[in-house]
Amino acid sequence: MPTAPGTALLPGPTGLPAADLPGTVLLSGIVGSTAYGFAHAGSDTDRLGLFAAPTEEFHGLHRPAESRVTTEPDLTLHEAAKWCRLALTCNPTASELAWLPDDLYEVRSPLGEELIAIRTSFLSAKAVRNSYLGYADQQFRKLLTRDTADPAARRRAAKHARHLVRLVEQGVRLHETGENVVRLAEPERVRELGERIADRPALAEPLLADAAERLSRAGVLPAEPDPRPAEAWLRRVRAAHWTPPVPPAR
Repeated sequence: MPTAPGTALLPGPTGLPAADLPGTVLLSGIVGSTAYGFAHAGSDTDRLGLFAAPTEEFHGLHRPAESRVTTEPDLTLHEAAKWCRLALTCNPTASELAWLPDDLYEVRSPLGEELIAIRTSFLSAKAVRNSYLGYADQQFRKLLTRDTADPAARRRAAKHARHLVRLVEQGVRLHETGENVVRLAEPERVRELGERIADRPALAEPLLADAAERLSRAGVLPAEPDPRPAEAWLRRVRAAHWTPPVPPAR
């Protein structure tokens, strides 16, 4: 739905006081282990969102901050333009904000709804392969370099292994169906496989090889993303958050 300039947008329950927000939150939700289905008692609640800085802040000497990251609460907020740039590279962490199950959204402003509606325009085959497989390879390298005698390192290894499995499965599904399924259908299977890979990292090699092979085939995604919907959306965001300057008193 189009949003007229000047429309009031939701600040939303981000976990930060409104005075500490870097702008107007347009879309935010619960991500991480809760979203994937890995959460257990004691798990942290991770939040991700995007915000619009006041448009007039882009017209001075110093540009507004592009991100706000806090640990208490665990919250990452990206400015709208930065989020779009990340999504156009199919960054797995940023992109999932536009694909969350409905019950995990905490802020869905009208402009946030518009962004969800154009989410497929950010996708491309090459970027999905590079990002999802690249992030999975990073998790694999962490498994190979951990200290096997350190119990804490073993727990971290299980986490890296779970995310390796998740990334290859999500990436392949996205490539083959065009759908980014954030909430895993079988989180316990992924958890159990992650535990085995944490003890024997070589078990991940066939998973990575299979994913690389399937991602090299023709899928349903275009070769390149279409940035035009993102550009048009950003212009609506800027128009909605522009406050005309007050003329100086005569």
